Amino acid sequence: KRYLAVPRAYPVVLWMKYEKQVFSPKTTYFIIIIIIFAHMMQAMIFAAGLGTRLKPLTDTMPKALVRVGGEPLLKHVIMNLRNEGFTRIVVNVHHFASQIVDYLNANANFGLDIAISDETGMLLDTGGGIRKAASLFSSSPILIHNVDILSNVCLHDFYLSAANNDATLLVSERQTKRYLLFDEDLRMRGWTNIATGEIKGDIARVDNIASLRKYAFAGIHVFSPALFPLMQAYPEKFGIMDFYIQECDKARIVGHPKEGLKLMDVGKAETLSDAEAFLNSLSETKY
Repeated sequence: KRYLAVPRAYPVVLWMKYEKQVFSPKTTYFIIIIIIFAHMMQAMIFAAGLGTRLKPLTDTMPKALVRVGGEPLLKHVIMNLRNEGFTRIVVNVHHFASQIVDYLNANANFGLDIAISDETGMLLDTGGGIRKAASLFSSSPILIHNVDILSNVCLHDFYLSAANNDATLLVSERQTKRYLLFDEDLRMRGWTNIATGEIKGDIARVDNIASLRKYAFAGIHVFSPALFPLMQAYPEKFGIMDFYIQECDKARIVGHPKEGLKLMDVGKAETLSDAEAFLNSLSETKY
């Protein structure tokens, strides 16, 4: 009965019950632990950015510690991940890195297994940041979350939906100049800037470019560690979106549009004043 409190243990407990499999308490404990860690949900929070769009606040603190509704952005993301069942989190740091480390230590990592990926020597951009943190992860998929994104997405369900893909990108139909391009199966084929007409990606395999679906990236994605070998040829610093665009012909990179999506990028000074009201609205629904 103790183990039924752990959802991932249900299948094993039921098997033991109905197949009359009897093990010692110690053996049972280790079986459950193996099951839990084999399916551990892990995430990475991008918190290393300079936060230039939030100046002058970020002249004295990292963007991750800018407060919304009385709490730092970092706490909002961590608590959301914790409530959705994530137990292992990696936070990358660069700008005022020690402030983030001290904040996490002062809060005992919010009861989670939180590791720091230190980029104080050089800011590695999003792709380089993921690659640098590779050794801190297990072989399970990694949910990547920008620290300045607030949304009503059910991260647990989104994470599980990505199990069969090399990468799954949360996308929406919001207005922007830059869009990701997907085929009818939502397989990523490229990127376009509609203001300049520039197009990048696996467009050569597309018969009719006009038929591709245009979606805006929402700053949350699930990355499979199976992609790490493809990153070896990249420079020390590179963007994850550049990587996805370059490799979408080799890897299964899929878009995940969500109806009813509420999302705010709090990384801009003009949205910070509205962020608290937006945050309060998120408690109404999760998608």
